[in-house]
Amino acid sequence: MIKFNKPINLNGAELLEELNSAGVVITNKAVVDGNDDLWLDILNKDKVKATAIVAAHNGTTVAPEPTVEQKLASVGLNLEDLKAALGL
Repeated sequence: MIKFNKPINLNGAELLEELNSAGVVITNKAVVDGNDDLWLDILNKDKVKATAIVAAHNGTTVAPEPTVEQKLASVGLNLEDLKAALGL
């Protein structure tokens, strides 16, 4: 585990996606400790690359708008069911 300064607007899922897309492999979940430090389980060779990514990270602090499919699923439907009910 390697310690980093925790970004102000940390969005763990977005940060992990940013790191993965840059080729940084994370073995376990990211952890924020009681001192507000961010710990990532990455290889030492990826530390420099990860440091730049973590420093530049500005995560989304609001939940993304659900898709139509997600909204339908929340009431037990899918797109095909809706089309059939509408005769489309």
